Amino acid sequence: MFEFQQYLGFLLFLTILTIGFWLMIFLVGFVQYWVGGAIMELLKEKREKRLAEEEK
Repeated sequence: MFEFQQYLGFLLFLTILTIGFWLMIFLVGFVQYWVGGAIMELLKEKREKRLAEEEK
């Protein structure tokens, strides 16, 4: 059977694995949000520039 120290080591491993998993999900979501917002801003600037040139 397992000794108490091995049990604590296993719990520590599971804790670190779980924290890493949720951190990865958070970062992937945040990066997608960041890139998506940057692309939308770029498209908006290009559209405004094109409309300004058409008005001249």
